[in-house]
Amino acid sequence: MAVKRDALVRLLLLTVVARGASGAKVPAMFVFGDSTADVGNNDYLPGSSARANFPHNGVDFPGGKPTGRFSNGLIGVDFLAFSMGFKKSPPPYLSLVANAANSSSSSSSIEVTRNVTKAAASYMTGANFASGGSGVLDSTGTTINMTKQIEYFSDLKDQMKTRLNANRVSVLLSKSIFLISAGGNDAFDFFSQNKSPDYTGVQQFTEAVISTYDSHVKTLYNLGARKFAVIDVPLIGCCPYWRSQNPTGECIEPLNQLAKSLNDGIRDLFTNLRSEMQRMKYSIASSYELVSSLIENPEVAGFEEVKSACCGGGRLNAEEGCTPKSSCCSDRGKYLFWDLLHPTQATSKFAGLAFYDGLAQFVSPITFKQLVEA
Repeated sequence: MAVKRDALVRLLLLTVVARGASGAKVPAMFVFGDSTADVGNNDYLPGSSARANFPHNGVDFPGGKPTGRFSNGLIGVDFLAFSMGFKKSPPPYLSLVANAANSSSSSSSIEVTRNVTKAAASYMTGANFASGGSGVLDSTGTTINMTKQIEYFSDLKDQMKTRLNANRVSVLLSKSIFLISAGGNDAFDFFSQNKSPDYTGVQQFTEAVISTYDSHVKTLYNLGARKFAVIDVPLIGCCPYWRSQNPTGECIEPLNQLAKSLNDGIRDLFTNLRSEMQRMKYSIASSYELVSSLIENPEVAGFEEVKSACCGGGRLNAEEGCTPKSSCCSDRGKYLFWDLLHPTQATSKFAGLAFYDGLAQFVSPITFKQLVEA
């Protein structure tokens, strides 16, 4: 479509003139969600199968080492953090807990808590609670679900109050960005069990996810959050894995429609919440729309491959995950997808700009930049 191509061309021009931010524009950034936002929390979960702390992951990350990011390098939250003026993305919260425990000479829970409190000073500019494999629903995945992520944030807030008085913490949180990127795994789980869902089934599933999403947002609001940056559910039916499961190699449209149903629900939810919750502001970035645009017009972003994964194995290099033994492309900047489900660093960089200061097609009702400056 010409409209999508024109939007991408305009966005590409913005990438040429974009400059690095100077100084943080908000006090802190707190991140919640799944593998699309996980920067290494799952490295601290021995029983989790949703991990990326091994090659070829991280091959293009500074230093060339895997970090727990499901990517060849940086991910979207990293680029968003840079745009907000931070020198680096908020660190994984579980690294704080692990470092505090390791530095303790005693197994006493009191001693560990004290060490966590001391370490919290370095987390005053935010923390990342996202966990690969998690979902909005507590029943999704086997990792740290959203409920637990918010409990961790509540713990961190208590630790912050040991360094600042309650009023200063309240002010800091009200000006900070709370980023949520979740919902894809919920759709995956539902679709895996319902390959041909009827209208009633989709409606009931969507209502359950949105109702739980509503509860999560309200809990964060009650804990002090006021600025919500939301990334919607991607065009998941077009991920290499799902294409590999289709004999034609094309997208799984029922799964895309499921994602669209969730996204419509998320937009309606925040429209309603804005009228319910005083001083709440929000911005919703459409990963769904961005990926759709890049698939239709890949050449605008310099991509040549939008169906196959760069790292993996099997059909479309996507029937298997990315491991040290996997086939890995050398021209990673030309691929839309890194592995069977996740974008490349090049895609994430493009998305980060689109969401931070892009067109209404990709982020609305205001941009992340306008949310930051509000």
